[in-house]
Amino acid sequence: MKSLRISAALLLLAALSGCSNLMHTTPVPPPSVTVKAQEITRAQTSTLTKIGSISVDVIGSPMDAEAEVQRRADAAGAHYYVIMFNSETIIPGRWYSQATLYR
Repeated sequence: MKSLRISAALLLLAALSGCSNLMHTTPVPPPSVTVKAQEITRAQTSTLTKIGSISVDVIGSPMDAEAEVQRRADAAGAHYYVIMFNSETIIPGRWYSQATLYR
C-alpha cells in the first residue's frame, strides 16, 4: 500500500512538472501603436503597462462583444487589450467579455 502511494505521488509530481512548461510563454514584442486599440496576446504584454480592465455585456454575437471591448479600450486611452474571455451567457445571444487594458 505504501509503495502504491509513493508511485502515485511520483506520477503526480511528474505530471505537474510537465505542466510547468505549458504555463511559460516566450515574450513577443507588441505591434506598433495605431490610432485604435489593438488586441494582443498575453505573450506581448511583458513590456507594457497595465492600465485597467473592462467588462462588457452585449446582445448579439461574439464579434459584437469584441467590438465593444475595442470601443471601450479606445475610450479608456489604451493602446492594446487582451480579451481574457468571451462567453455566451445563459441567455442565448447575450455575450459577456472581459479584457485587460495596456498602454
